[in-house]
Amino acid sequence: MNIEEAILKVPKRGFLDIDIDPTLDLFAEIERLKKEKNAVLLAHYYQEADIQDVADYIGDSLGLAQYAAKTNADIIVFAGVHFMAETAKILNPTKKVLLPDLNAGCSLADSAPADLFKCFKEQHPGHLVVSYVNCSAEIKALSDIICTSSNAERIIESIPEDQPIIFAPDKNLGGYLNKKTGRNMVLWNGACMVHEIFSLEKIIKLKTRHPNAKVLAHPECEEAILRVADYVGSTTQILQYAVQDKTTQEFIVATETGIIHQMQKDAPEKTFIPAPPNNSCACNDCPHMKLNTLEKLYLCMEYETPELVMDEALRKAALKPIERMMEISRKVGLIK
Repeated sequence: MNIEEAILKVPKRGFLDIDIDPTLDLFAEIERLKKEKNAVLLAHYYQEADIQDVADYIGDSLGLAQYAAKTNADIIVFAGVHFMAETAKILNPTKKVLLPDLNAGCSLADSAPADLFKCFKEQHPGHLVVSYVNCSAEIKALSDIICTSSNAERIIESIPEDQPIIFAPDKNLGGYLNKKTGRNMVLWNGACMVHEIFSLEKIIKLKTRHPNAKVLAHPECEEAILRVADYVGSTTQILQYAVQDKTTQEFIVATETGIIHQMQKDAPEKTFIPAPPNNSCACNDCPHMKLNTLEKLYLCMEYETPELVMDEALRKAALKPIERMMEISRKVGLIK
């Protein structure tokens, strides 16, 4: 298959599927393409280690949104999942946004279909809609404020206590925020497949074998997991906590295993143990995040496809709640 035929099949296949010269140094090639095309490579912490190592910026949803908003690059290459690339396009309408594999979706985002959520919203008149950034552009367009796991608590606290709120799409993060803030938000019944699969029983057994280890958990985890956690925070907050803790040498990490690569780089003297899932697998990877590979990333940059495109009316509607998030985050000192 020649390159022209392969490109024509990208919309259906989701990625460029052609053979690569096995002698190519993909790290060097990606660096070359970044310079030649004035491209910036953004990667989420849950990407495979090779992609993290070649990225210009690695972060969680808040950090990635901030970086995407201020970049001067002509091309933004997003090594993450679909909603993250959408967010980059929402913030950068004149820039080309590339995603190595369009199939890299998100179980949490998929759990909130826009048509059903619109009906849900109509059933709760007078409610302000706060949506977690892990949602589609269509859900963002139906929202009043977007939040991330890093700023969610402060976003909720910025809203008057007598203002009823719908929180979507993550019921676990929403329940955690209700407890932390004392609110009674109406929760959409969505969840992340990765963070729902941790086994409480296995974590307790692991804790018994490692009595000095601290359990670090993402608030997308189920309540039972959060109850046994020593620290609950966003991906970046978990990383910072583990690196900065001067008294603990072992950590049980209840989030996607990709973060452990950065933990080991930043604190090589410490031990990081993936929290065991409730299945026969010994790891807990996001299958969507791991669809991106170094090979797909190189091809995506070389041929500038797949490109994420968006209807302009949808983009403008989805931009408003993101701008509101940024405005509140600046006001409370979370970002400059």
